[in-house]
Amino acid sequence: MSELHKFIFDGLPVRGAIVRLTDAWQEILQRREGNNETGAYPQAVSALLGEMTAAGVLMQSNIKFNGALVFQIMGDGPVKLAVTEVQSDLRLRTTASLVGDADLPLQGQLAPLASLVNVRGAGRCAVTLDPKDRLPGQQPYQGVVPLNHVDGRRFERLSDALQFYMLQSEQLDTVMVLAANDKIAAGLMVQRMPVKGEANLAAATESGATEQDALGLNEEYNRIATLAASLTQDELLSLDVETILRRLFWEEKLLRFAPQADEQAPRFACTCSRERVSAMLTSLGEEEVDSIIAERGRIEVGCDFCGQQYDFDAIDAARLFTQVEKQPPSSSVVQ
Repeated sequence: MSELHKFIFDGLPVRGAIVRLTDAWQEILQRREGNNETGAYPQAVSALLGEMTAAGVLMQSNIKFNGALVFQIMGDGPVKLAVTEVQSDLRLRTTASLVGDADLPLQGQLAPLASLVNVRGAGRCAVTLDPKDRLPGQQPYQGVVPLNHVDGRRFERLSDALQFYMLQSEQLDTVMVLAANDKIAAGLMVQRMPVKGEANLAAATESGATEQDALGLNEEYNRIATLAASLTQDELLSLDVETILRRLFWEEKLLRFAPQADEQAPRFACTCSRERVSAMLTSLGEEEVDSIIAERGRIEVGCDFCGQQYDFDAIDAARLFTQVEKQPPSSSVVQ
């Protein structure tokens, strides 16, 4: 069963979380493998998506936000685009668009980020917060950073890119350890909490501490960060949560929250539906849809996330626009 554990360090502005995705991650891989059009992901791509999925859950778990966290990496490598979406209740889905040969060797247990996504250094990492109930005129919050160091060197590991994102876009010192295989996608995140409330991804609460106080706590955070970074990918994949936390932080005073498991655990769930596909086809326009029907006899749309196939024949297509015409002139349809 997939599980998420959150904790803080008593007396220190440092928080952490560890996630182990088992059934949720295996379902994602099985759905992809069972898709006759795509087939299974190459091993390196699977590892990258597993790391992304674990990271998405960790980021979503540390914010108070009613909506979807969408984590994307895009570039000019064989993985053109990879997307992880995690809802506030930890429902999740993940997919990747491949072009060319993505069957690359792993770097130990890690996916080769630079070779998969950022071949010529133009890759980007984006995190978007999309509110469930948007107010009029409200836009999603998005932070975007390059998949490169400040000096232009490409990040070789996804965890390094995310630590850079957190520092640059969210002003949060962060350590991440990520790993995935065909059974488990897992991650550990430790963050130094912001001193004052900020309108960023952290959405931290106001604190009475001063910036000078925070500077005095750097040594404590650095000690914990060093301990967290010592966790290996093999340990993350093979050890249970209790063992990992005990080995890393046995000298620290940890305050543990109740684990999110069972029905509150991270779990696969796709938000696609025939209604959404119908809305997409309607947005193309009647002329475009009719031309596709004339050429192919029907329209087949597959969901990249779950593999569900949606089929529309000529009668189905005609009904789409008949329904649109029946809408009252003053009404508006919100997608």
